Amino acid sequence: MDVYLDNCCLNRPFDDQSQIRIRLETEAKLKIQEDILHGIHRLVWSYVIDYENSRNPFPERREQIARWRDHATKDVVENEHIITIANQLRQYGIKQLDALHVACAIYAQANYFLTTDDRLLNKAHYVQDVKITDPIGFIKEALK
Repeated sequence: MDVYLDNCCLNRPFDDQSQIRIRLETEAKLKIQEDILHGIHRLVWSYVIDYENSRNPFPERREQIARWRDHATKDVVENEHIITIANQLRQYGIKQLDALHVACAIYAQANYFLTTDDRLLNKAHYVQDVKITDPIGFIKEALK
């Protein structure tokens, strides 16, 4: 299964783990990454991840996330098709960077787009070409 993890998801282990939701999402995200390393799932990467990660003000976090690029089986680069998809998604109130992330996942034909961004999760029903969920939801669905 091809999975695309956005920057919110990739950064989840660095968030305050005192909240149970954050801790559970972190554990789920780490399990997904473990499964990627074991070839159970395939990681989709994109230029949008690189861009957003380059703006991370914490060098150690930035470097740890960037290392995951080496484990990606697909690496999406900017093209007109992605921009067109992103512009269509923006019509539903999806923010620009989020729309670009989702467009990259769609372009790469990822099965799942994983995020911890509630605003984006609340707009998931507008997107038909990739299943948008959080890491916990993905784990639950993958176990079926």
